[in-house]
Amino acid sequence: PYGNEGMGYDNFVCVESVAFTPVQLGAGEKWVGTMSLVPEPIPTAANLKVDEGGLEYAELTHPSGASAKVFTYGADVTSYVDASGTEWIAVRPDAKMDGSKPISGGLSHCFPQFGPGAIQQHGFARNVDWTVHSISESSVTYELTPSDYTRAMWDKPFKCLFTVTLKEDCLDTELVVENTGSAEAFDFQAALHSYFDISSIKNTSVGGSFSGKTFLNKMLDPPAEQVEERSEITIAEEYDRVYAGVNDPVLKDSGKGKQLKIVNSAGWKDTVLWNPYGNEGM
Repeated sequence: PYGNEGMGYDNFVCVESVAFTPVQLGAGEKWVGTMSLVPEPIPTAANLKVDEGGLEYAELTHPSGASAKVFTYGADVTSYVDASGTEWIAVRPDAKMDGSKPISGGLSHCFPQFGPGAIQQHGFARNVDWTVHSISESSVTYELTPSDYTRAMWDKPFKCLFTVTLKEDCLDTELVVENTGSAEAFDFQAALHSYFDISSIKNTSVGGSFSGKTFLNKMLDPPAEQVEERSEITIAEEYDRVYAGVNDPVLKDSGKGKQLKIVNSAGWKDTVLWNPYGNEGM
């Protein structure tokens, strides 16, 4: 009753649950109406902030104390702090955080190409603004669709949805790639070029089903395939290796006294190990 002061209109609103269309109830039948009231934070730009470099990011929080930071530029997760306060994601100290180039660090997207190839290195998904599709206190979904910039390199009808969900004991990500065309199929590559924070490379090893697997050693000239003999990898030199068929890596950090399981439950079939060992500039 807007404007009717006697009704106290300024302090309530009716949003009524109604069976407006007549319900026909047969003999012996029952009709049930159920309603639940679920308080939630308003999923608006309240969780979107602007970094010192001028880039927008989503700040995710969980009641457990865990937090995450995801940039709209590149849909890049640049921080995941678990409930006990341990940071797991790294950003390189020389990273440009102003949109002038891809963010060097985080869970950086390589799409629709990984590495060098027909288009620019690692594709274009990491150096364009995505669109915030939906957001809440603990989850955000970004969307990427073709633009004039992407079509000039890769003229395919696609849509990418990337969802980051912060939970009590983990950070979940999901990348969905859809062919939105009506006829033509296309091939693509994708990767999360993930930089993980460690106490020291000397304290770190990577476990998983590496033993007996073929890997491409890109540090050789020319690059060549070799067979891994170890089940747990330690790094004491510059590494750039592609392990085909390994998707269960476990990052073990004795300095932190913790390990990080990278659980690839769908899509991601291979693992790359990269570290510019001894290169202080990196």
